[in-house]
Amino acid sequence: MSDQLIECIPNFSEARRSDIVNEIIDSIRVISNIEVLDFHSDVDHNRTVVTFIGPPSAVEEAAFQAVKTASKLIDLDHHTGSHPRLGATDVIPFVPISGVSMEDCVQLCHHLAKRISNELSIPIYLYEEAALKPERKNLERIRKGEYELLKKEIQTNPERKPDFGPTKLTTAGATIIGARNPLIAFNVYLDSDNIQFAKSIAHKIRESSGGLPSVKALGMMVNGLAQVSMNLTNFNQTSIQQVFEAIQAEVSNLNIKIHHSELVGLVPQDALNDTAIRFLKLDDFKEDQILEKHLNIKRPSSENNNSDILEEMASDKPAPGGGSAAAFTGAMAAALVSMVARLTIGRKKYVAVDAQMQEILAQAEKMRYQLTEYVQKDSEAFQKVMTAFKLPKDTAEQELIRLKEIEDSTYEATQVPMQVAQWSVLVLALSERVAALGNINAITDAGSAAALAMASIKSAGYNVKINLSDLADGVTLERMQTQINQIEQRAIKLEQLTLNTIKERGNI
Repeated sequence: MSDQLIECIPNFSEARRSDIVNEIIDSIRVISNIEVLDFHSDVDHNRTVVTFIGPPSAVEEAAFQAVKTASKLIDLDHHTGSHPRLGATDVIPFVPISGVSMEDCVQLCHHLAKRISNELSIPIYLYEEAALKPERKNLERIRKGEYELLKKEIQTNPERKPDFGPTKLTTAGATIIGARNPLIAFNVYLDSDNIQFAKSIAHKIRESSGGLPSVKALGMMVNGLAQVSMNLTNFNQTSIQQVFEAIQAEVSNLNIKIHHSELVGLVPQDALNDTAIRFLKLDDFKEDQILEKHLNIKRPSSENNNSDILEEMASDKPAPGGGSAAAFTGAMAAALVSMVARLTIGRKKYVAVDAQMQEILAQAEKMRYQLTEYVQKDSEAFQKVMTAFKLPKDTAEQELIRLKEIEDSTYEATQVPMQVAQWSVLVLALSERVAALGNINAITDAGSAAALAMASIKSAGYNVKINLSDLADGVTLERMQTQINQIEQRAIKLEQLTLNTIKERGNI
């Protein structure tokens, strides 16, 4: 992973055909240096939201390939769903994470818009920070009337002329591209099948109608229930709890109840902490009172605690070994990144980087949990190799089966530490960002995170290389050798960058 990271959250107009959704997601996953963090499909919306992260060039390529794939597989003339949409790929927001500015994301938007319009003949509209026209900053204004109205007006109404591309729609529709800060997608379901209730509540709470600041809302039907679908563009201005309470007040007036709520995609940890604090009316609450703040990593799926893992590593058993240690160390590095981010968020001195820190925190927590899972996965992969070697080999047929099992299990045992190395490079990149932007009082913690992430990468690399030596497939061996070498080279550069940052900013 690069030290420059951008998050991309494309929305596709398909959720009912899983084969198409999977093909679109696969077109993203195959791009080098891209990590798909999450996806959410809603069959009533008939919409899938994917979240992925990577360096700028890789993110742009992944977005382009996803648009290309969706344009071939989704026909808007035959699309139905409760969520407004203009295209097969409806909207593509880019969010700066680390090493990039909002302006960098804006330039990426413009470049991608030109490429999609030129190569795929899809009209492109730019919104939020990437908008070329002030009236197009608002997504809802661009999407007015949806695909069906745009199809009629794009050729005749000058106000509907796209920013890039033809003034004619194909069945792929149009795509909206923009750059923005992180938001929370939050939906509340009413215990009613009256859509007018949801529309009325959405009208009252959204900012554009004079409601809550930083809240966008629509009323629609989902799973037979009326739903208030929202985007919270700044949870520090209006929290999840405040929105929920506002809707609660409205449903009481209508003599109905809230059925349930849901979050779509990823959400910053602090947004949930804030909600819990507000709901419980905790007085003088401090972050240090959160148990997980005092733990290095999440409890592994094996239900062992940290002391148990260390005891097992110190025993005469071959697993957990170096691969598990690499994952454990990477998780600790991610935990320190989270700590520095939390010590920065909400401080007046660092208000300019608050949004970046919120997103860094969300990503660091995702990485921490993922790396923790690999502590157990590495041991399981090793056990599979040992089991394969013990298979019977008395006949030629048995020997063929045994050799195939050895090859397959060895490949898996190589993949696990490779993934640990990939995640830890990403942690290392975030370490540099919190060192450069975070609370100066925690700069040595950022440096410690970088040192731990580097140790994780080196340890994982050893395990990749020892397993590669047992692979019979020369092509796979060469490809993976190149891959781990590239990861290690990127890590060396990131480590040096972090050291320089700490020396300059921390005067150490």
